[in-house]
Amino acid sequence: MPCDRMLIAYDGSEHAKRAVQYAGRFLSAERAILLTAWEPMVRQAARISGLAGVMQPEWVPDEEIEDIAYTDARKINAEGVRLAKQAGIDAEARTVECTTTIWNAIVDCADELDVDIIVAGTRGSTGLRALLHSSVAEAVLKHGHRPVFLVPPEH
Repeated sequence: MPCDRMLIAYDGSEHAKRAVQYAGRFLSAERAILLTAWEPMVRQAARISGLAGVMQPEWVPDEEIEDIAYTDARKINAEGVRLAKQAGIDAEARTVECTTTIWNAIVDCADELDVDIIVAGTRGSTGLRALLHSSVAEAVLKHGHRPVFLVPPEH
């Protein structure tokens, strides 16, 4: 029996591509939304310079010029929609600006759309790597309050 709404988190990685393929094999929904979260370049630069201990000069983006991160997110999202269609999922495109964390953007969008299930790929990190790099998929599972279909990486 198909669910009403499915949200597929897609970032263009091989893990995300695999998740789309598996969603096509095992899930169906009346409405499928393929989501790509993006962070504006000004925030990325501030975060990176903060991590490096460098003071970031005040930078106000030109409102006439589209943010390259948004442009990239739309391209990545369109690729995901094409892959979903190839996998038998008639997905609609959606991009969302990330204001805090990627997992938070996914969970907020899932709540806004009241989806029945969230689909995501995982990196499959373990040990020290898992401790150093928090998992978006794990955080979505922990904070999403709805079923999550996780697809592990290929071995």
